[in-house]
Amino acid sequence: MTITGYTVATIGDFVGKELGVSEWLVVDQRRIDEFADCTGDRNWIHVDVERAKRESPFGGPIAHGYLSLSLLAALAMEIGAIPPDAATAINYGIEKARFMAPVKSGARVRSRLALAAAEPQKGGMILLRLRNTLEIEGEKKPALVAETLALIVPRKP
Repeated sequence: MTITGYTVATIGDFVGKELGVSEWLVVDQRRIDEFADCTGDRNWIHVDVERAKRESPFGGPIAHGYLSLSLLAALAMEIGAIPPDAATAINYGIEKARFMAPVKSGARVRSRLALAAAEPQKGGMILLRLRNTLEIEGEKKPALVAETLALIVPRKP
């Protein structure tokens, strides 16, 4: 999505404001299993559906916390966190992340994104501090809150 008036030159005007909310995304068992295969984290609470239904305090399998965290970059791109006139952006890190509630298999999540800071760097780059809240449809608590960092690279003149 495009954020009206949001450019490299005007990014400072958006500090302290919500940039937007992503569309809902289903975190289904297939995604959880693929993440487990990719990372090697095959804990039963994520991948053994029958055991999770029997033994998990959540009534079934839940997504890995790091799977939920990994969704933030793509959802931030969907929202338009990177100004359209930037050359690119580079993930720069995570300042703080807290996992607040589990994402159950089949749940829908979305990201609510605010710009906490935009700090000028060498070479015309800008370090963004993005406040991410990953909401779970129908739940009071978010799955996680995190401050992520992105380095905006301007286009060369």
